Amino acid sequence: MFFYEAIPWYTVLMWFAVLAGLMILNEIGRARKWTGIAMFIILPAVLSVAVWPKTVPGTDMNDWFHWFKVYSALAGCIGFMVIRYSPSLQKNKWALAFPPFILAFNILEAVARDFQVYSFHGIHDGMMLVGGSWNIMNGVAGIINIVTLTGWLGIYAGKGKSKDMIWADQLWFWIIAYDLWNYAYTYNCLPDHSFYAGLALLISCTIPTFFIKKGAWLQHRAQTLAIWCMFARTFTSFADTSKFAVHSSHNPKALFIVSFIAIVFNVGVLLFELKTVLITGRNPLKGHELYSDLKSYKKVIAATKEIGGKSPVLEPVAAN
Repeated sequence: MFFYEAIPWYTVLMWFAVLAGLMILNEIGRARKWTGIAMFIILPAVLSVAVWPKTVPGTDMNDWFHWFKVYSALAGCIGFMVIRYSPSLQKNKWALAFPPFILAFNILEAVARDFQVYSFHGIHDGMMLVGGSWNIMNGVAGIINIVTLTGWLGIYAGKGKSKDMIWADQLWFWIIAYDLWNYAYTYNCLPDHSFYAGLALLISCTIPTFFIKKGAWLQHRAQTLAIWCMFARTFTSFADTSKFAVHSSHNPKALFIVSFIAIVFNVGVLLFELKTVLITGRNPLKGHELYSDLKSYKKVIAATKEIGGKSPVLEPVAAN
């Protein structure tokens, strides 16, 4: 096959089971404060002491990237919970800088890995890696993905017991650009895990963003990522040697295609952002909402049922 080796029917069913499991656990984690604490503080603390020292050594989960990834994802989940349940922090610009910071940090981790893998060709950290120009392309796409972050000073907590963290300016086109970039990253740098850690994981946070809780993509992303990382470090053979493992074809043409699509789409988002800046006169570098005139932005605000249909933290910046 072009992208992957043969995928049997039972593996397809397992893929859907993983997707459903991630979405269900994400809903449990966001439902209440205590469920979030149990899932993203208590559970990983127990796993860090009692499980991972036994399961991780000697596997491809024992490199620097995987250690950073699980704890940075958990740091995001915990930090977002603090913001969600602390009304005073929702008015503090330094606190609101934390979500874009932790997101950018996670993207930079992957960008660094893409650039590193560029020079690899063979088995590294227990996985076959084929480096090439696609790594550079996708690394640049990741940097553009960071540059196009906007509107973080408009982050606020929605109503209801879950008090989801809403980032209304983080709209569908940026999310799709991220998904394409991140999938290309997993396909480049975690090729034999990308069927689950790429496709299933990314879709598990995109579906709830579009159909369950609009505007909460970053919260969905952090939680599903943390859940997957904890699962993968606990059951290390699942994506590698189990009957459900799916290995990449390691086809240079496939590697090039996914990275090319990612950089093209991210450049498109960058150009759209620049066009919007020129039309509105708004400065996205200051963290203000850039896309408050778009229908998709207004739908997010309406779906969260905030006071007056607008974010209580920061009114959209008027065009000059």
